[in-house]
Amino acid sequence: MKRSDAALLPREAPPGAPAFDEAWHAEALGLANVLVTEGMFSAADWATALGAALREASLRGAPDDEDTYYRAVLAAVEGLVTARSPETGGALAGRVEEWRRAYFATPHGKPVELAAAGG
Repeated sequence: MKRSDAALLPREAPPGAPAFDEAWHAEALGLANVLVTEGMFSAADWATALGAALREASLRGAPDDEDTYYRAVLAAVEGLVTARSPETGGALAGRVEEWRRAYFATPHGKPVELAAAGG
């Protein structure tokens, strides 16, 4: 396996632990895999972007843990999408804000739905 392809695999979990701590971790890495497979960016570009996001997190003093790793995955995906598709990337900030509003408008224990953001 090439090193750039390894960047599309989940972070190695401790023995007996699930591969992903949170569903969104799997979804973010899966999205990166689909975007590589569909040709939006190469596996090498992905590995470079993920490495840069991880280095940036380290420089900020973020811990070397699952949350930091998958936040770096998300940052790398967002950065590459913005670079490769400015129209789509430009819409990300607005969509993130809509989800944030929906999250805060959703009662505890209920699924978050984008419609809860209001409009």
